[in-house]
Amino acid sequence: IRGNEVFMPLDFIIGGPAMAGQGWRMLMECLAAGRSISLPGSNTGMQKMTARAVGAYARVRYQFKTAIGKFEGVEEALTRIGANTYLCDAARVFTAGAIDQGEKPSVVSAIVKFHVTERARQTVNDGMDVIGGKGICLGPQNFLGRAYQQIPVGITVEGANILTRSLILFGQGAVRCHPYVLDEMHSAQANDLVAFDKALWGHVGYTLSNASRALVMGLTGSHFVEVPADVAPETRRYYQQLTRFSAAFAYIADISMGTMGGALKRKEKLSARLGDILSLMYVASATLRRYEAEGRRSEDAPLMHWAIWDCMFRIQLAFEGVIANFPNRFFAFFIRRVVVFPLGRPYVVPSDKLGHDVARLLIAPSATRDRLTSDVYLPKGDLEDPVGALEAALLATIEAEPIEARVKQALREKRFTAGLHIGDGVDGIYADAAEAGVITAQELAVIRRKGELRDKVIRVDDFPYDFGLREALAELSDDDQQLRREAA
Repeated sequence: IRGNEVFMPLDFIIGGPAMAGQGWRMLMECLAAGRSISLPGSNTGMQKMTARAVGAYARVRYQFKTAIGKFEGVEEALTRIGANTYLCDAARVFTAGAIDQGEKPSVVSAIVKFHVTERARQTVNDGMDVIGGKGICLGPQNFLGRAYQQIPVGITVEGANILTRSLILFGQGAVRCHPYVLDEMHSAQANDLVAFDKALWGHVGYTLSNASRALVMGLTGSHFVEVPADVAPETRRYYQQLTRFSAAFAYIADISMGTMGGALKRKEKLSARLGDILSLMYVASATLRRYEAEGRRSEDAPLMHWAIWDCMFRIQLAFEGVIANFPNRFFAFFIRRVVVFPLGRPYVVPSDKLGHDVARLLIAPSATRDRLTSDVYLPKGDLEDPVGALEAALLATIEAEPIEARVKQALREKRFTAGLHIGDGVDGIYADAAEAGVITAQELAVIRRKGELRDKVIRVDDFPYDFGLREALAELSDDDQQLRREAA
């Protein structure tokens, strides 16, 4: 906005003259609130739509006579889609609840914005990999292409994720979340020696306490860590391990600030890894909170387990990255062998069996699938909408599967002979089966409906070579059209 000699009365200031000079503070508070709501909300919405539509597509689309969603390679992508969607929605709701209570969490909003937009990027990328060419050809039937184009917007606005991770997550969080550092800074600025001594010695005791706690929990596998009595039994170990990692993180953060001081700000890679630990503990806590809040449903447990296990493994990798690149090698050895991993690294990647259980939740209708993709617009009975057509095709595919299995069994038993059907494809075999009495006419209709819907959702958009040309020419005046003809 530009202006010349613009006069603005003091009453135009938001909050009136009393709020003069408070614009930056108000802007930052709005940024924290907006970053906690808008970007997590829009990106989680994209993830939910991807989980719903891509899961259905993976059941409808067949390759080598098998639904592609049952291939282990595709299962990997579906697993990440489902678990990341569950985790991001948990973090979104948890953080929005803090905003509802009047909080203005600047660091937490950065954590949620970073993780949700990054995981949304991976979710949509995985979805594009699963649907292949269906996502490349833009048009009315492409349900994912525009979301793929939108992803960089969420990554970039409200602070690019690279800078958010390397400068903000730990850089701001270490000061604001620490019980003593902020008091030390304020007392030093105020030349209050008594307050400074109190904060300093409290800080020293806090550091030694965290080191001893982390060591004991590491040696005992954190099995004796007290957890809330009313949490789900299957999640108790996660609470214990998060407590262990929290103590180790607090110690390594203090050692980093103590040994590097202001130089830590310039160690952006180290700061980023410390930020990863802090932020992963937050989103893991949000995931556990969601599992409890939704009633500990056993059918949702695979989503929770995979998301938490993935967070724990990533936290472990971040610790390893910090230790491997810590400037003071004596402290690095001490941190690894005494504080963080005295008995070795406890976590590996989530198991293939767990990933299989998560992927299966996406390719079949269920209450879990509905909860995972809640609030996503689903057009009922509108086969011209690509998502509506996919939902119908999914139901038709599941209805047809037992009929197809009976026909295949009858073929193996040679109860009928399939003729050569040029142009009819596989559906012609089912017509032969109906003639032989293997299936009924109603069952043949189910098979044909499934085939029609399958072809509809797999087909990509195509347009004539002169698409849009006639409309463009119709908008030209007669003189313009005459000039174009003469130029040609």
